[in-house]
Formats: sequence, structure tokens, C-alpha cells
Amino acid sequence: MDLTGKVAIVTGSGRGLGLAYARRLAGSGAAVVVNDVDAEVAEAAVEAIRRDGGKASAVTAAVGDSEVAQALVDHAVDTFGRLDVLVSNAGVLRDKVLWKMTDEDFDLVTRVHLRGTFTCARAAVVQMKEQGEGGRIILIGSPAGQYGNFGQTNYSAAKAGIVGFARTWAMELARDRITANAVVPVAATAMTATVPFLKPYVEALAAGEPLPPFARRELAFGSPEDVAGLVAFLASDDAADVTGQAVGIGGDRLSLYSHPEQIVQEYHAGGWDADDIAKVWPGAFAPHLQTVGEQLPEDPAQKEG
Repeated sequence: MDLTGKVAIVTGSGRGLGLAYARRLAGSGAAVVVNDVDAEVAEAAVEAIRRDGGKASAVTAAVGDSEVAQALVDHAVDTFGRLDVLVSNAGVLRDKVLWKMTDEDFDLVTRVHLRGTFTCARAAVVQMKEQGEGGRIILIGSPAGQYGNFGQTNYSAAKAGIVGFARTWAMELARDRITANAVVPVAATAMTATVPFLKPYVEALAAGEPLPPFARRELAFGSPEDVAGLVAFLASDDAADVTGQAVGIGGDRLSLYSHPEQIVQEYHAGGWDADDIAKVWPGAFAPHLQTVGEQLPEDPAQKEG
């Protein structure tokens, strides 16, 4: 995958998935603006990319404000001459059940994930439109945004909104040959290390042990590097016709999520009142009610243990 001559911004790229994205883009020839809230972490990421022969520069800032978004774009243009790719990856967690979640918990998570994605994409698109050569907006979603997740009101809402961004922006930016897609990754990170079900696999990867096929295939769980190839593909010329999609990746699995659609339809002349709905619901609708939360299979090895 040759990205020579392209310039990318990757927010939240000092460590974890963001760092894997930045290193893969740089390894494919792109110049990368690394962004993180920790200056030492950001500079270490830049040094790692340069040691591998790549081009990178750091901007230390927390995404959310329009001024930060513009500063990232300006840095890309001033340092590398243009902007072709935005990977909006920065995120935080403040997990609590609904009745314990504070305004501050909600606002911080939605500010970084949702508002940060919006402001950075807006600034990037203005630059790409001025250049007139197309571009790539790559957003980072989550299974929590697709299915919901216990204790993640703020995070699930933000990630669902990010997929909505991709679908809307795909329509708005098509004329300018700018694509917008959402990546839905599953990988070993500081975030997934807090999930009890996944913790053994995170620890195995940290110890340099190979993951069993069940984890890589059935759970689609692997390392951040397993996800980075999709970001490089979506940034490339080969993905010029891919837009408005939510693409899942993790471990050995690559998947495409469907758009929400109506699965049952009934009609009642003159419209529906509550009694009419109560009569038809058990037979026509109840058998098709959807599950909530991601339905994960049980690990046969753990079951035997």
C-alpha cells in the first residue's frame, strides 16, 4: 500500500490504536501529524516513526475545540505542505451506570469523541476542498456504538453518532471526492484491558503469547497492529469508491456493518392506536425484538476449565 506524498493527521496517536494507525500510515509512505495530550508520549511516537524511516511531527493538544482542530490542520500544511487524510481516533472513558453518571462524565466523553471528531473533520474538509484533490476522513467507532454497552451511556452515544457522521458526510463530500468511513475496531488496548472477559487475552498479548483461534476469529480480537491495515487501505487510492461505511476489524476478521433497516412492517387503515398495537404486537413484532449489547460466544477452553 503506497501512500507516498500523502499527509495524515491521527488524533490520539501517542499510544494504543492511534499509534498503530500512525505507524502504519508512515510505514506506507505518508507524513503523519501525531497528536496526543501528553507531550512526552507524542514525541516518543514521533521518534519511533522516524527511527523506522518515516516522517512525523507532533502536536500536543486535547481535541474538542475548533481552535485545536485548526491548529492540527495548520501544522500539517505548514510542516508537510498539504492534508490528505484525517484519522479521528482520540478518546477517553468515564464509565458509570446511568444513575451514577455525572454531567461532567457525559460532557467530557462526548466532547472528545463526538465534538472532537466534528471539529477536526470540519477543519480538515475545508483544507481538502481548497486543495481540490479529494481526501479521506476516517472515523473510529466501536461495537458499543453499534450494540450499546453496560455502563457506557456517554461512550455508546458518541460512537453511534460517529457512524452517523460518516453516513452523512459521505453524501455531503462526494462531489469533492472526499470519502468518509467509520472503522469499528476490536483490539487489546488500555480500554479493553478493563473488560473482564477480554483481560486474559490482553495479558497474553502483553506477554508475547499468540492468541487462540477462538479469540482471533470468534471474538475478532487481536493487537492494534491487526487493525491498522484497514486504516491504511481506507487512506489509499484503492478505497476511492468506499464511503459512508462502517467497517469492523479485529484479529482475523474483517466485516461490514449494515445500515439500520426496518425488519417488520404491519399496516392498519386509519392509523394505529394503543389497543390496535397491543393486539398485533405479540404475533407480528415480539418474535423479532432485537438483542441489546454485543452477543459474545463463550470460549470453549474457558468453559472446559
